[in-house]
Amino acid sequence: MTTQNTASGPFNGIRVLELADEKGQWCGKLLGDLGADVIKIEPPDGENARTVGPFYKDVDNPERSLSFWHYNTSKRSVTLNLETEDGRALFRRMIATADVVLETFRPGYLASLGLGYNDMKKLNPSVILCSLTPFGQTGPWRDFETSDLLHLAAGGQMGSCGYDDIPDAPPIAPGGGQAWHMGSHYACMAITAALIHRANAGLGQYIDVSIHESCALTTEGAMSAWIYTGKTMIRQTGRHAGIAPTPPTQTLCKDGKYINIQLIAMRLPASQLRSLAEWMDKYGMADDLMDEKYKDTSAIQQEADHISLTVRKFINNMTRDEVYRGAQELGFSWGAVRTHDELLDDGQLNDRGFWVQVDNPELNETFTYPGTSAIWSESPWQITRRAPLLGEHNQEIFCDEFGLSQAELTALSENLAL
Repeated sequence: MTTQNTASGPFNGIRVLELADEKGQWCGKLLGDLGADVIKIEPPDGENARTVGPFYKDVDNPERSLSFWHYNTSKRSVTLNLETEDGRALFRRMIATADVVLETFRPGYLASLGLGYNDMKKLNPSVILCSLTPFGQTGPWRDFETSDLLHLAAGGQMGSCGYDDIPDAPPIAPGGGQAWHMGSHYACMAITAALIHRANAGLGQYIDVSIHESCALTTEGAMSAWIYTGKTMIRQTGRHAGIAPTPPTQTLCKDGKYINIQLIAMRLPASQLRSLAEWMDKYGMADDLMDEKYKDTSAIQQEADHISLTVRKFINNMTRDEVYRGAQELGFSWGAVRTHDELLDDGQLNDRGFWVQVDNPELNETFTYPGTSAIWSESPWQITRRAPLLGEHNQEIFCDEFGLSQAELTALSENLAL
């Protein structure tokens, strides 16, 4: 799919003013790729997210951040200095046309400029303001400094991530800004709910999203396990943490690659074990698993360790893709562990049209981007444009839409309002 500058999708017709750094730009992308008109409002020297590498062809340039490219598709960009009265005046005009304002400033910053929610709703009673901050607008931690690493530790994710086959292994932080993703997801869900509420009641509202609370709510069973059993999760290599150890899942293949298997031998139905044994027997590696005794469930339970060891020896002597394809044909939910490069040519992802092509006319190139995680038949998703250049749409929005003259735009720029 090659992108076009035409929006569709469930948020088509919704205007979002995004005043977000790395904490909230994913939320803006989610809304934009689903059809919202997301206007990214950046300071005159650009959002800090533009400085995040790696950079295209290793050229350290704010227009070449691959991270920024990914998180800011389907958006338009204007520059605006809210520290100036002219900048604030222009922003107030923008608020009057907005459905949603998404911001990630420190708590109280917008209100200190006369741009808090109470100020906004005087200009636009139906506006929805979503503040996405590290610890929320209230509470003893609201002004604490933060980072992705801190949130993954304090939120609980690191307590469930790590290795159990290395003595005294420390917790491991997942990479890729996972805390920012969690906060953005909750912000997106809250904004969606607020838009539905507004459609029914005609009222806007203020949404206070805490990244810390978003992380704490995304620990799955860790919190409930502690609440109901008083036990903490055990970190386990390549598999979900649990309050009790579970069988290993990642298994090394003969080509040095890994397969992720779900094999709890004592629960394996006799028919499935037979199918597995017949497959292994074709390669002369079934050991005694073809024996008639394994038609008895009690024998499977008694020999569970032996069965598991035999199956793993078989996997050790096969290539990853041989195991993956064979297991899938038999109906086993075993998955190949693939590198990023391999995913670009993954048959499943290609057949579902996951990878999409995004045009970049400035570089006269087209780039492959990750697509959507779901396919919606009635609410289409698409990347409508590549990430915007800094202030790319100043004239389009400020002049063509709000009626500023070119002279006024130039004066605002010279006065450091843009």
